[in-house]
Amino acid sequence: MSYCRAIVHMSDEKKAIHKPYHDKAYGFPIHDDDELFCRLILEINQAGLSWETILKKQDSFRKAYHNFNIKKVAAYKAADRARLMKDPGVIRNRLKINAAIENAKSILVIQKEFGSFEKWLAHNHPLTKEEWVKLFKKTFKFTGGEIVNEFLLSAGYLPGAHDKNCEIYHKALKAKPLWNQRVKAKVADKPKVNAKPKPKAKKK
Repeated sequence: MSYCRAIVHMSDEKKAIHKPYHDKAYGFPIHDDDELFCRLILEINQAGLSWETILKKQDSFRKAYHNFNIKKVAAYKAADRARLMKDPGVIRNRLKINAAIENAKSILVIQKEFGSFEKWLAHNHPLTKEEWVKLFKKTFKFTGGEIVNEFLLSAGYLPGAHDKNCEIYHKALKAKPLWNQRVKAKVADKPKVNAKPKPKAKKK
């Protein structure tokens, strides 16, 4: 069942948790590197847990990880790791905490070479899901297939975040997700099959 259809059947209490994310963030492009980093780290922390758990903790995550400021997280030392392991507001998993710090360092390298994390993603787009997963595993820590897929779906690099009959689908399209820009470009490049052939010039 898609996220869109799942929300329809949720209780009002659960809808209050999921709808703000579904309606305003899921499938919409992100143009801020810290926010892209935030989305990646939240997806990593969701592994083995429910997305609802992450949504409930997202404010605590922001506070604990300095609002996902890439430079600050990349500079975390042993004391920060210890602090996060004791913080009930986040997922106290040593591998996930380490992944956040190491991935912040990797993004700093990307920013130096490409100008931004967003530009790096655009530079590599489009790829198949398998190619994306391979690239992410080579570049980042704790990035399995489902994590990469959800990150790219949620940030507008892969299609499928919303059902076409979902009221948010067209709102997300208006925000110009990169996957749809590539689709439009391909359509524009296709030759018109019904175009009349040009008449051959008569031989003199």
